[in-house]
Amino acid sequence: MIPTIIRRILSAIVVLFCVATVAFVLVRLSGDPVKLMLPPDATAQQETTLRASLGLDRPLWTQYLDYLAGLPRLRFGDSLVYGQPVAEVLLARVPATAELAAAALALTLLIAVPAGTFAALHRGRAGDSGVMGAVLIGQSTPVFWIGILLILVFAVRLQWLPASGYGGLDHLVLPAVTLALYSVAVVARLLRSSLIDVLGSDYIRTATAKGLRTRTVVGVHALRNAALPVVTVVGLEIGSLLGGAILTEQVFSWPGIGRLTVEAIQNRDFPLVQGTVLFFAAIFVLVNLLVDLSYTVLDPRVRLT
Repeated sequence: MIPTIIRRILSAIVVLFCVATVAFVLVRLSGDPVKLMLPPDATAQQETTLRASLGLDRPLWTQYLDYLAGLPRLRFGDSLVYGQPVAEVLLARVPATAELAAAALALTLLIAVPAGTFAALHRGRAGDSGVMGAVLIGQSTPVFWIGILLILVFAVRLQWLPASGYGGLDHLVLPAVTLALYSVAVVARLLRSSLIDVLGSDYIRTATAKGLRTRTVVGVHALRNAALPVVTVVGLEIGSLLGGAILTEQVFSWPGIGRLTVEAIQNRDFPLVQGTVLFFAAIFVLVNLLVDLSYTVLDPRVRLT
């Protein structure tokens, strides 16, 4: 168990190093941020002075080594636009994104698990077709289009909810629903498929023959054994929720890391772009590590192996 965790952590460090390197190289191919920060009539001397003050006049290899040296101490440099350490700018936006992702994940589980279970128990019937049809529509519809449609219906026409901004629960409803719909479709379809396979197993038939209630058979025996692939997908969906928040936060003007990433890219804020990319990569790596560890709880055979 411990050697496996150590290997996973070392692999995670290698992945984050590769992500940091790729992000460093790619952002510098996007153009010169000095051109955006100065007015069009700026002189060459002004450009040279600003570039030197930002440290962009140094050789790339020097900038790269300084960047890598700061990563273990969580120092990603200073934002070119905000003039503050990147870590502070990110931490100020984390609560909004975490709140949105948590609400979307809660909606995903509350809707997808009952929907997938219902479809599996009514396989081939009208209920199964209805649920899977709705799920397919949710999985095929672009996130930004769903967000705009919800704004038109619930904010513009009905005026039940605010169209944008960050505040109370009423501001959270529309972006959370928008972000959750795709994940609901993915989890529900996978749970249905996995549960159908499990319900055909011998031990399920034995439990049913013993006279156990359907609720007990499904809830205690079937769902736990069908959960392994679902847990994997849910773990990946947590990363997808954070990534999908980029579009959702733009549509609803939600002040999270997704919107911050778009602004940083538009402003060619090299340190901030590198910080946000590394943040998303770290979330993916951490979630996948936790998913791997959760297998040992759900299936003792994994722990024994």
